[in-house]
Amino acid sequence: MMSKDGLLHRRAVVAELLRDRSDLLVIAGLGAPNWDVSAAGDHPNNFPLWGAMGSAAMIGLGLALAQPQRRVLVITGDGEMLMALGALATIAAQKPANLTVCVLDNERFGETGMQKTHTAYGIDLAGIAKAAGFPKSLLVREAQQVTELRECAHNGTGPTFAQVKIDPEALPFVLPPAEGGILKNRFRASVLGEEALYN
Repeated sequence: MMSKDGLLHRRAVVAELLRDRSDLLVIAGLGAPNWDVSAAGDHPNNFPLWGAMGSAAMIGLGLALAQPQRRVLVITGDGEMLMALGALATIAAQKPANLTVCVLDNERFGETGMQKTHTAYGIDLAGIAKAAGFPKSLLVREAQQVTELRECAHNGTGPTFAQVKIDPEALPFVLPPAEGGILKNRFRASVLGEEALYN
């Protein structure tokens, strides 16, 4: 799970988080997190974002509040999270016990040329989440911590935030379906039942 530079491999992290996922609902931020979630296996409980940068955490919050009996995991990147720091305050204020936000932090803007993000200069997203009021905010650097994060996402009481330091490796794309209507209807039917498609 670790690179030669001592950083976690992103797809190994995501595969572990989604291991034995049961009915876990997953919001995948645009770009590489989307491909990583898809590489772990396409699933009707995945909602991959093809756009709307900065919205993954807030979509996760809305879903967690609307479906309090379900576990919700947001997997996004550091660039997207940096665009939506206010989301951390809103999530902390709402206190959804069923929500985990996992930021795959490669310290790069992967969609625009791998320019360094603020986290490459020491900005501490886990510290920001903690200051905002998340009861559990983790900086994850080791494989065992990923397994502990998985336990939080599947069974813990949140909201939980995790900044996972990953290798800035370039990986082949593994694309989910690209048609927004199909993704929306599939996810809605999976969450609410097939009758949701006809109401």
